[in-house]
Amino acid sequence: MEVNPPKQEHLLALKVMRLTKPTLFTNIPVTCEEKDLPGDLFNQLMRDDPSTVNGAEILMLGEMLTLPQNFGNIFLGETFSSYISVHNDSNQVVKDILVKADLQTSSQRLNLSASNAAVAELKPDCCIDDVIHHEVKEIGTHILVCAVSYTTQGGEKMYFRKFFKFQVLKPLDVKTKFYNAESDLNSVTDEVFLEAQIQNITTSPMFMEKVSLEPSIMYNVAELNSVNQAGECVTTFGSRAYLQPMDTRQYLYCLKPKKEFAEKAGIIKGVTVIGKLDIVWKTNLGERGRLQTSQLQRMAPGYGDVRLSLEAIPDTVNLEEPFHITCKITNCSSERTMDLVLEMCNTSSIHWCGISGRQLGKLHPSSSLCLALTLLSSVQGLQSVSGLRLTDTFLKRTYEYDDIAQVCVVSSAVKVES
Repeated sequence: MEVNPPKQEHLLALKVMRLTKPTLFTNIPVTCEEKDLPGDLFNQLMRDDPSTVNGAEILMLGEMLTLPQNFGNIFLGETFSSYISVHNDSNQVVKDILVKADLQTSSQRLNLSASNAAVAELKPDCCIDDVIHHEVKEIGTHILVCAVSYTTQGGEKMYFRKFFKFQVLKPLDVKTKFYNAESDLNSVTDEVFLEAQIQNITTSPMFMEKVSLEPSIMYNVAELNSVNQAGECVTTFGSRAYLQPMDTRQYLYCLKPKKEFAEKAGIIKGVTVIGKLDIVWKTNLGERGRLQTSQLQRMAPGYGDVRLSLEAIPDTVNLEEPFHITCKITNCSSERTMDLVLEMCNTSSIHWCGISGRQLGKLHPSSSLCLALTLLSSVQGLQSVSGLRLTDTFLKRTYEYDDIAQVCVVSSAVKVES
């Protein structure tokens, strides 16, 4: 009868513990009115309880800290920290101890060990300690693989490993919307507004330390999330920028193309890269997390072959009195010269002053010309500037421009009195 030799027990013990911040101790207050049977007994017991706050015993939040009782949740963008200890439980000296910690994700395997060198020997009741850190950058299942190899006094090489599985959750839900500017006369449709909706989908409040937009090389960005009060810049979200669970906050940014790109109209075509959001938050007792979105993209508005924009226009004009505007005409083509003719068509309220059908001359690719025009309005109120036509004599193609801008028309008497 064949007998298998008993399996040799390992001389070393491996312990792994996740390192997280403690939590504030909470108790459940039990109170009653003085006329009830217990009288002041419950209140006295709470006053004598060392975990309560003096003078605020009925609050659930105490002054003591509680160590974590379980693994807890780990969220994308946070730093995973773990304490690894290998203890010699035997009564003999163990040699050539090598402790290795790897983190297996769905896409890669990372070595988190601080050192890959073996420890020469480990005496009885001694231990080897190590603390590992890793910024979590993937969602889904993660497996911490801890492997220990060593040599016994008898020269036998031993090896064992343990697996610790945990899930990485998504902390924030980020949605973005783009809006093209409609009234900025300096850049018209080149200016774009980005609204970022950020929702806390965890189960605890977050302190939003920073939410910023890192623009691409083509744009300059201005944050619109603060107001000027008494010479100080104050955030629109108040002094306590906490985001409660499932709450959503909107952040707004204005992006303008840099001058060298705005002057080359053909570059701002098709899909353009806007930039990426950088979000930093803190949770329980200051635990920090950080996320960066991928590059945000939007479809730039199409201008066609010829673009007309306003450089200057008055806000308010007098009824039936001439006023001046300055237009900028740009050849958006990168390879074709245009020969343009300008026609001005009157509307029921807007009348153009000057010669219609005049030649503007040749306009080379990606170049611009400024044009001063005069017009008057015969109707009071908010009137739309319309009726410009550009014809390319080479291709016999006409481009129509209506609703270019709006101007407020008032009577001269009202304007003088105001």
